[in-house]
Amino acid sequence: MQSELNRALGDTLYRAAVVPVLTLDTAEDAVAVARALAHGGLDLIEVTLRTPAALDAIRAIRSEVPQARVGAGTVLSPEQAQDAMGAGARFIVSPGMTPRLIEAAQSWPVPFLPGAVTASEAMALSDLGYRSLKFFPAEAAGGARALKALAAPLAGITFCPTGGIDLGNAREYLGLDNVVAIGGSWIVPREAVASGDWRRITALAEEAVVLRRRG
Repeated sequence: MQSELNRALGDTLYRAAVVPVLTLDTAEDAVAVARALAHGGLDLIEVTLRTPAALDAIRAIRSEVPQARVGAGTVLSPEQAQDAMGAGARFIVSPGMTPRLIEAAQSWPVPFLPGAVTASEAMALSDLGYRSLKFFPAEAAGGARALKALAAPLAGITFCPTGGIDLGNAREYLGLDNVVAIGGSWIVPREAVASGDWRRITALAEEAVVLRRRG
């Protein structure tokens, strides 16, 4: 089941092309940010479980911004995944993979995007039915050059790189055949959230939507 869900998530990521990755301090901010992103054309959102407010943020987005498709990122354990799904997360993202996560994911009703940065990790996940993977930390792990090098030997495996990606290098990643989407936090600057500058976030989202043209 999870292999089919993962493939469907890969298709969703390809259509989205750009996924804002959010680290939020309040549920109120989450609603305002999600609305600003949706107004700018980005409705697929990853909320990282890096703050105490993360689960409330996911819950609030599901309740108040129904057009947004929100998932949970930085999921490190099955327990975190269960909490995220309970809050309404529509997909689960991990920076890596563990046997516990892989085993638990088989019973999840939502897609799982596990992480891999080496050929061996990607091959192991592919053997388990995962064909779309997270690539983190992208820039630190070799960036677009590393992903390009993996493309030929790992045909059929696609990646969503995050970590160090911004508007300056986004097109380089999206130009690769084995990249279905990119994730990034540049679309939601922390200073814009702190000052309530939602128009700036909408403008950055509109700028990122152009990247869907893949070139």
